[in-house]
Amino acid sequence: MPLIERITPRSTTLGEGMQVSRALPTRERRMIGAWCFLDHLGPVEFAPGGGMHVGAHPHTALQTFTWLIEGEVLHRDSLGSEQVIRPGQVNLMTAGHGIAHTEDSLPDARRLHAAQLWIALPAAMADCPPAFEHHPTLPCWQEGACTLTLLAGRHGQHHAPARVHSPLMAMDIFSDVEARLNLPLDPAFEYGILPLTGSLRIGDAQFDGETFACFAPGDTALSLTLAPGTRLLLIGGEPFETPVHMAWNFVGHSREAIAAAQHDWEAGSPRFGAVPGSTRRLAAPPLPWIRE
Repeated sequence: MPLIERITPRSTTLGEGMQVSRALPTRERRMIGAWCFLDHLGPVEFAPGGGMHVGAHPHTALQTFTWLIEGEVLHRDSLGSEQVIRPGQVNLMTAGHGIAHTEDSLPDARRLHAAQLWIALPAAMADCPPAFEHHPTLPCWQEGACTLTLLAGRHGQHHAPARVHSPLMAMDIFSDVEARLNLPLDPAFEYGILPLTGSLRIGDAQFDGETFACFAPGDTALSLTLAPGTRLLLIGGEPFETPVHMAWNFVGHSREAIAAAQHDWEAGSPRFGAVPGSTRRLAAPPLPWIRE
């Protein structure tokens, strides 16, 4: 059994007051491979006219990765992309030099359950042109009572279609009955497991949605026992070669890069462009390392 680090996700607010559970980054751990951000949204019920609404905001030097379990969300960005993501689908937006986007529940939305992640781009790709991909079909297969969906990277003979730039993987695992699962691991990867519904055991250790389980490289296999109705997100990757800086919605390989991006956003620079149809533009908070 791997040596497991237990991390308690923290509650934070997204958009117009929606509470989410943030597993990355935390004080205890900043990244799992190139994965540098992980929010668990819902499952949540909306009143009529409610939903998630996140105004236009910028990103740099990262890829945003959205995995939808329930609901429908409209993505718009400054490249002109307009895409509704539905359950079982992935949106991947590469920010690179700079992009802006919005995220909105559809008008008749009543429920939302999703995971939103960021992938830090390596230094050689940090300033690449922005891009957007939508993947409606993903590798999906059965192992015993479990349904496995590969969201990113490789697992065995399976290869997800999302274009990533670091050795990494992400997988959704679900079982509606109690199930045991033995997973091969890449010993070069560090891993994290976040239960999205239900609970699981790793050996004799119990985990639920209040715990993000992380473990270091070196293990070649993992044995899991899922309680009925459990869905979990497994992410992994080779430890990132160099630390990255993060502030608000920016990732960068130096504080100077983040400060320049924030200046450009505040100045309305064409670097980020405008999101068609957006009437709300989020203001950047002061950089955390700058004191008044």
